[in-house]
Amino acid sequence: MNADKTICGLDPSSEFVHLAAEVFGILSDPTRIRIVLALRAASELSVNAIADAVGKSPSGVSQHLARLRMARMVTTRQEGTRVLYRLADEHASALVSEAIKQAEHSVAGGQTPRHHHGPQG
Repeated sequence: MNADKTICGLDPSSEFVHLAAEVFGILSDPTRIRIVLALRAASELSVNAIADAVGKSPSGVSQHLARLRMARMVTTRQEGTRVLYRLADEHASALVSEAIKQAEHSVAGGQTPRHHHGPQG
């Protein structure tokens, strides 16, 4: 069982620990978290559609998308003159989901957070 953890980088001495910290750093911005959530909900969006979804200017969203793209969290596809963005894989979405759940615990005030109540909430 420990061999599995070492192979996939889950050992505390893993070479991936520093890279994982960089991933958290990239996702430490609220606008980037909103972008991930918007792309999770819609699969593929233009910069303008993302800007509308997150309530920010298209130029600001473009800068955030550039960081997410450099980190290989989002990819693009050209459709005519439009560039469409999508999540590169499910991992950024999963990290954001877990962070949101942890945030719910921090404000639950002794109550059971909503995510523990199932789909009906």
